[in-house]
Amino acid sequence: MEDLLNKGSLRLHWAYEHMPVLKEIDKRFRKEQPLVGYKIGMALHTEAKTGMLAVTLANAGAKICLASCNPLSTDDSVVVALREEYGLEVHAKKGETQEEYYTNLNSVLNIAPDFVIDDGADLITMAHTKRRDVLSNIKGGNEETTTGVVRLRAMAADGKLEFPILSVNDAKMKYLFDNRYGTGQSAFDGWMNATNLIVAGKTLVVAGYGWCGKGVAMRAQGLGANVIVCEVDAIKAIEAKMDGFRVMRMVDAVKEAEIIITVTGCKDIINAAHFAVMKDGCVMGNVGHFDNEISKKDLEAASNRCIRVRDFIDEYEMKDGRKLYLIAEGRLMNLAAGQGHPAEIMDTSFATQALGIEYVINNYSKMENKVYDVPIEMDYTIAKIKLASMGVTIDEMSADQYNYVHSWQEGT
Repeated sequence: MEDLLNKGSLRLHWAYEHMPVLKEIDKRFRKEQPLVGYKIGMALHTEAKTGMLAVTLANAGAKICLASCNPLSTDDSVVVALREEYGLEVHAKKGETQEEYYTNLNSVLNIAPDFVIDDGADLITMAHTKRRDVLSNIKGGNEETTTGVVRLRAMAADGKLEFPILSVNDAKMKYLFDNRYGTGQSAFDGWMNATNLIVAGKTLVVAGYGWCGKGVAMRAQGLGANVIVCEVDAIKAIEAKMDGFRVMRMVDAVKEAEIIITVTGCKDIINAAHFAVMKDGCVMGNVGHFDNEISKKDLEAASNRCIRVRDFIDEYEMKDGRKLYLIAEGRLMNLAAGQGHPAEIMDTSFATQALGIEYVINNYSKMENKVYDVPIEMDYTIAKIKLASMGVTIDEMSADQYNYVHSWQEGT
């Protein structure tokens, strides 16, 4: 336990020292105490960067209860440090069963939170379904992911969302950096740790060309892979083509693929039809939020046996003798087999979370039960702090230039 505590403490310290924007917000929060008297329930990947967000909110006066939003994404050393060193209530461990996962989410709701911070919307969905007893106490919250925002917008469209949500995922200082550069790097951190195999020279298929998919494709190309993109959105497919990637249907791409990475937020991206024609030795991994992008049910049905051949890799022997490999049981390989996004990237995402929950607390009484975008002023506040921490200064418009671009009269 002492070894875990020391390891977790060092990881939290390392993360905090590389999160200058969150550190600046933490200084103000400690002084102003804007969250005193509020209980905040959190369901996020429970690792060092998340830990420092939780500590920052606790330093602002909030009572925090934290669970993981994924059964395989917890850093146990961080859990111990958050409990023992910072006194936070944390319900998470790496390798949770499905039952343990939902028990831990229930434990967060047991504090009857005033506000929630979610990643994937499982906590919010539970509050709206099986735990409606706590619903009347929840005044609002934040959602971190594309997957979660899609779910919550669907709930709002059906008239089922019962408190306002701020879409942290759609903040420019989140998706332009976290989704693209964070996912791009952490996907391959997880790949390297899981496989110890090379990327250069291999044909790599990226399923999905949203901001996360763009990041994965960009980093794969930088590592020397021959990248193919699969998409259902015609505009994104054209974008991928003009970014220099081959674009084709998945059923054709898998015949060439040596590596497949799914990042779509949708289910059954790789299914029985693909396993039937997939190249022998193909290694599959997912960085979408849920473990349903690569159909494990279909994979199991098509195979004779499955054995764990490395810590994070299962080998499926197909009935015709081919061997296919799945990383981290199809869960987020960047967190299950790695440590997630870099601290400098999560700095701006979690700064948005911290300022976002403060915004919801200050404004929930005027907000409707729908999903809101982050105010653009918040994005610029975070961007300016980040630039200053990087030692970067930029130009400013003169008064005359400002008036020019805000005038409709020709030639003024």
